Amino acid sequence: MTSETTAPDARGPRGRDGDLPTVLIDQIEFHVRAMLRPRLEGLTDEEYLYDPTGTGHAWTVHPRVPEGQEPPTSIQGGGGAMTIDFEHPEPSPAPFTTIAWRLGHVIVGVLAARSASHHGGPPAGYMTWEYAATAEEALAQFDAEYERWITGVRRWDAEDLQVAVGEAEGPYAEYSRATLVAHIHRELIHHLAEIALLRDLFAHRG
Repeated sequence: MTSETTAPDARGPRGRDGDLPTVLIDQIEFHVRAMLRPRLEGLTDEEYLYDPTGTGHAWTVHPRVPEGQEPPTSIQGGGGAMTIDFEHPEPSPAPFTTIAWRLGHVIVGVLAARSASHHGGPPAGYMTWEYAATAEEALAQFDAEYERWITGVRRWDAEDLQVAVGEAEGPYAEYSRATLVAHIHRELIHHLAEIALLRDLFAHRG
């Protein structure tokens, strides 16, 4: 008997919580709320700006360089008193980045900009964001933007997730919302794990 004529129940009982919205949401909610966000509790300002390379050349978040002085990188993102380091194209090898830089990337590029494009959030971009001067402020920004993003994702049912993301995602316009959500959640798991490792390095520094 071919697979086309096999009765559906011949494959076994239907599992629970296997629909696409549930899988996408439950995966990231478990990682963020049970594993990754608790690892950031108690983050200090010293850890926030810690450069384990000891070179002083790590990309980070810092006060805006006064006019007439040379900034550490040619692109200084940010719309306020604090800026974030960038180069385009990015050097090879890529520079080391602090927790401050990585949180800035997650807050703005991974979460806030996508919520602005897909969930009606306020406009957000690397060049206009008010970057956090302290660890406490950065974690508050992360919590707010993660909540905005996951609330938006919860509004999409299985059919909504098959809609193309559109021009907001440039060359990826034809891909589905489900693909975008999976990508954003991979980015969160990846970068927050890096930040957790930097906290370990700080705790065991020589």
